Amino acid sequence: MKVVDVFMCYYEADCVANERPRHAAKVSLTCTTDAGTVDYVWAVSFFPHDAEDDFAVSYDAETSRSIYNAKGRRAKKREGEFLEQRESICDELAEEFKGKIFWDKPLIEARLG
Repeated sequence: MKVVDVFMCYYEADCVANERPRHAAKVSLTCTTDAGTVDYVWAVSFFPHDAEDDFAVSYDAETSRSIYNAKGRRAKKREGEFLEQRESICDELAEEFKGKIFWDKPLIEARLG
């Protein structure tokens, strides 16, 4: 099994989960390949980010969605299409926690894999 983060970035966010304010969100697109099958999953995890250098991600306010699972392998064209859907899919995921991701306020430079 091979797991690759196709995309990962932290953004300013607003959310309250488990009675705890969250000020940031980790957004990632992960690809898992195993035995000729490929699976792509978008995930959003809201975390406190109480200080500028606080990137301790708490996984109690996390949600994810598999957007593609089929026989095959990674494809750059397919991944490009998934990246274009990032905001719409992740905004839907954020709604599960009544959270908001501020896409124009990344906390780090996006990592592409």
